[in-house]
Amino acid sequence: MENLLFSFNATLPIFLTMALGMVFRKVGLMDEAFVAKMNKFVFVAALPVLLFQDLSGTDFYEAWDTRFVLFCFFATLAGILLVWGLSFFLKDKSIQGEFIQAGYRSSAAILGIAFIQNIYGDSGMAPLMIIGTVPLYNIMAVVVLSLVKPERGKLSGALLKKTVKGILTNPIILGIAAGLVWSLLKIPQPEILQKTVKNVAVLATPLGLMAMGASFDPSKVSGKLRPAIGASFLKLVGLAALFLPLAVRMGFREEKLVAILVMLGSASTVSCFIMAKNMGHEGVLTSAVVMITTLFSAVTLTVWLFLLRTLGLI
Repeated sequence: MENLLFSFNATLPIFLTMALGMVFRKVGLMDEAFVAKMNKFVFVAALPVLLFQDLSGTDFYEAWDTRFVLFCFFATLAGILLVWGLSFFLKDKSIQGEFIQAGYRSSAAILGIAFIQNIYGDSGMAPLMIIGTVPLYNIMAVVVLSLVKPERGKLSGALLKKTVKGILTNPIILGIAAGLVWSLLKIPQPEILQKTVKNVAVLATPLGLMAMGASFDPSKVSGKLRPAIGASFLKLVGLAALFLPLAVRMGFREEKLVAILVMLGSASTVSCFIMAKNMGHEGVLTSAVVMITTLFSAVTLTVWLFLLRTLGLI
């Protein structure tokens, strides 16, 4: 019972905050334009500042774990290749690219950090997990959505160049880089700076979760339901069932294991839909997977957390 209560305490506040976003949208306190602005603020400002805050105040030499970062990278790569292989069984090849991207790409930043914060009080190993996964998420998304377009277009050098530039200027990556540099150089932080950074960083989680909830539209989960359920199962259950036992066998515990769980089993990120639409895909399957995984991750993450807690791994 204690383990179940621990699991609910870790997951329910996150999804109740998302539900508040849905309620606020329903009663008119938030509209589409406001939610779009809030999403942009969280992505460009609050979330990078939160990552900077956690990393800059950490002893990098003590916190860095090459083995952990490499595990995150190779588990993510293996997961992408697995989902890609399974996508060849789809009857409708026009949705293959969307199926692959939505089936592997986690909301490691907003939802993942909120999840870890709720358990440990800070972002823990999330920044190191993001270093090992987010650049790979973005690069492979461009490769997949370019090579597996409905009209089977070719991957262009210009598109790859644009992608590399986008990764290097990604606000989340910049926030991590700034925090790492601050930590490596051991630059002191005056109290005025600490309080200002904290005031901005504390906005990231609640605003990000409410914006995600306000963006949720159940009416759009219509056609393409079967492949959407398949991709959602892979995202929430399949990859975690495959790679979590390997992580345990390799000795990862506590914050590292929770960060790996977030990487493998959290909901598909909303940016999947934005990227799919902007690269010539319909986007219907992607939006359905994002909605289904966002809704059911409340259940699956609780179950995974309960299992890990019961086994004494966290």
